[in-house]
Formats: sequence, structure tokens, C-alpha cells
Amino acid sequence: MFGMRRREFITLVGGTAAAWPLLARAQQPAKPVIGFLYAGSPEPSAHLLAAFRKGLTETGYVEGQNVAIEFRWARNETDRLPELASIAARDATSSIPIVFSMGGDPIQAGLVSSFNQPGGNVTGISSMNTELGSKRLGLLHELVPNAERFATLVINSPIYQPLVEDVQAGATSIGRPVDIFYASTSRDIDAAFARIVQKRIEALVLTPGPLFNNNRVQLATLAARHALPAIYSSREFAEAGGLMSYGPSITEEFRQTGIYCGRVLKGEKPADLPVMRATKFEFIINLQTARALGLEVPPTLLARADEVIE
Repeated sequence: MFGMRRREFITLVGGTAAAWPLLARAQQPAKPVIGFLYAGSPEPSAHLLAAFRKGLTETGYVEGQNVAIEFRWARNETDRLPELASIAARDATSSIPIVFSMGGDPIQAGLVSSFNQPGGNVTGISSMNTELGSKRLGLLHELVPNAERFATLVINSPIYQPLVEDVQAGATSIGRPVDIFYASTSRDIDAAFARIVQKRIEALVLTPGPLFNNNRVQLATLAARHALPAIYSSREFAEAGGLMSYGPSITEEFRQTGIYCGRVLKGEKPADLPVMRATKFEFIINLQTARALGLEVPPTLLARADEVIE
């Protein structure tokens, strides 16, 4: 496979652009090994791993049979990502294929030279989720047009700063100020909600990220407890009791990442695989939550929903 050992293969999932250590090289394994780095935790991500494995299976690879997967989890500690990634730098070379899955622009992140022709040894999937904050804010404003105080909750890491800028751009469009709150842990989420309530915030935009994905039940519960209308980044939140969600399918993103990993294992070069971008975005409304909050969803908003949870 273009000058590399078949075990030297890395997949990067969750918006980070670095590799992590491969298996120890004491002996040549009988099957290729995929290194899998994710910012979240394994337990709440089980459905995403199932989607990733499904994508691999569609290309003929089954974990434990003809491919092995080595996992590294940051467990929502975003500060650990550079550490985990830097360890990999000892072994990584420009010939090791890397497949990423991220919410931002891989060109701006310096991962690829273009979407159609990535170049080098890197390709992957971009959900463009970081560019949807202003859209979510607009949908929330349609639901609660009389709200004056909006806020957004963001994972406290520099890699999520573009999400803040996107929501702030949306604030200009709706003519309302948007306060910014940060969280790095589950405890931080509780503390952030306490400050949000103290500041009398009337509506909340949740930005995407593994920390929030893994704590989606906590977030939906806190929003309900404080009667706070909120919009989230994917359907998993609405299914967990969140009011609304708008964004790409995360499970589809992971499935496509698995497919790309399989294609690389079969011999295709990352440089020849265009970076895939999300083309379908789901708008989900949880009508049961809306009723519990005493909100009447405008018919125009209901008509645009891809799914309404009764």
C-alpha cells in the first residue's frame, strides 16, 4: 500500500488533527490495525462506533476478523488531545494514511490543500457543523421571537472558537446580544447553567462537541428544569428530550469515516479521495418538550421540520 505497512493506519474522529500511537512493533500483526482517536468517551458513543464499524463492514472489513482497532479516548478532557496526538508523532510519518472526521473546515485547519484533491496522506469527512451556529440561532429566534437575552454554551477549548464567531455573526442578524458560556466537564455544565439562569437568559444555543454529545441527557434535563428553550446540534439531543436540533447526522458521518478507512485499507490513496462534506441537515422538533415548556411552535417552523417527535 504505497510504501507503508498495512498496520500503519490512523483514523481521527471528532475534530482533532493529530495522530496517536500505533500498536507496538514487536512483531508484524496478521491483520491491519486502525488507530482510533476520539475526544469523547466510549459508553455514550456506542451508537457512533456501531456506525463506524458498519462503514468498515460495507467495504469488507470486520473488526476481529480481518482488521483490528486500537482506541484512544480523551474522555471529554479536550486538554488531553494534544498529549494523545503528540505521542503519535514519534511514529507518524507522511506515509501513514489519516482519515479524519471533523465539524470544521479542514482547509482552514491546515489538514488538506483542497476538498477535491486533499494531497498528502490525509482525507476524511467534514460535517461543516461549526458553520451552523447562526442558523440554529435563527431557528431559535423564530420559536421565541420575543426573547431578548440569548446565550450559547461552548466547549472550553481553542478549537471551538470558530463556533463562537459563527453564533456572534448570527446575533447581528437577529438584532439580539448573545452571551457566551464555557464548559470543560460535566460539572462545568451544571455551573454554566447556574450562571445562565442567574443572568436571566431566555434562550440557549448548544454548540457541537463530544463533551455535549456524551452529556446530552444532562443538558436536556437542565434545560427542562430551568424552562429554558434550547436548540442543539444533532438529533440525539432531541431524542433525549431536547427541544430542537439542527445539524448533520453524526451516525452517517461515522459510517462514512468507516467506509473511507476501508477504502484506504484496500489500497486507495488519501490524496485521491476527496474530502466528503455533509449535504443533508436534519431539523428535529420535540413537540412534547415544547408543550412542557408552554411553547407554541409556529406552523411555519413545524412545516420545515424533517421530523416532529410527538
